[in-house]
Amino acid sequence: MEKNIGTVDKIIRIILAVVCAYFGFVMNGIWMYVFYILSAVLLITAITGFCLPYKWLKISTVKKSK
Repeated sequence: MEKNIGTVDKIIRIILAVVCAYFGFVMNGIWMYVFYILSAVLLITAITGFCLPYKWLKISTVKKSK
């Protein structure tokens, strides 16, 4: 898997994962699970540096080396 998520994108995903985890903690019912799953997906993509929809759309936020 070629990395297609840059540093700024990773930071934003980690922040959003923390926010979603918080909302999952304070919500009840189905929304709790929705926010926990969203948080997990954001965190996994930030850690691995790979996002499948980015690959499908041929998007990369990684800076190109010269």
